[in-house]
Amino acid sequence: MSDDLTDAPLGQTSAYITEYDPSLLYPIARSVNRASLDLDEDDLPFEGEDEWQAFELSWLTPTGKPVVAIARFRVPAGSTHLIESKSWKLYLNSFNQTRFASSVEVRRVLRQDLSRVVDAEVEVTLFGVDDMALAPGRLPGLCLDDLEVEVDTYQPDPELIITDNEIVEETVHSHLLKSNCPVTGQPDWGSVLIRYRGPALDHHALLAYIISFREHQEFHEHCVERMFMDLLREAEPDQLLVMARYVRRGGLDISPWRSLPGETPIKTLRLMRQ
Repeated sequence: MSDDLTDAPLGQTSAYITEYDPSLLYPIARSVNRASLDLDEDDLPFEGEDEWQAFELSWLTPTGKPVVAIARFRVPAGSTHLIESKSWKLYLNSFNQTRFASSVEVRRVLRQDLSRVVDAEVEVTLFGVDDMALAPGRLPGLCLDDLEVEVDTYQPDPELIITDNEIVEETVHSHLLKSNCPVTGQPDWGSVLIRYRGPALDHHALLAYIISFREHQEFHEHCVERMFMDLLREAEPDQLLVMARYVRRGGLDISPWRSLPGETPIKTLRLMRQ
């Protein structure tokens, strides 16, 4: 498959899928977006993961009885490719009428297929639909959303980021993040958390910067990397973590995070809106 979106199944009508088909997975090279950010693939300034949760996963037992589960996938940021989300959904749908010996086999197949496509080890966890590990929570830190800001920029502009000389360590978040699918233009709604230590970020300016993604067309993973790099270059913090938690579409939600090496990631949580 090509690394662009020419042949991607995104937005296309697909026939009813009746059997397991790993060829449905459509990889997209991360290098294309990272080149636009002047990043060296062999020397990335960040680490992180793309955390996916799938709420529409089902298969058949050997006797033909359906099983339903919720899956969590962790794709390392160092992988060469990400997977286009519609193709991921179609791939998961191919399990619906397929018989597996056990959930252990399902997990093995998922891990094998996904790891092959992204060229890195993908972690797979399966949950029961009532598992309390999936209970929603709240983002830590100060919410910026009640600040009064005047906004007239709706494309990412790093010049909106303003700092002062005071060194602080803080965590802030906003639920006003919106970006758009790079092919269909459909909105991607999300929340974003920023944890850093360094020159204090002006909160009003930071909120305006987050809002500036509102008309931007880019995949979730790319938006987080763009935000991380803009903050790293403009604010020069000693510590930095950026995590977005996007609202699910098609039974999938995506929550990428990027941090400076050695940072402790935020504990996995789901938001009410996801």
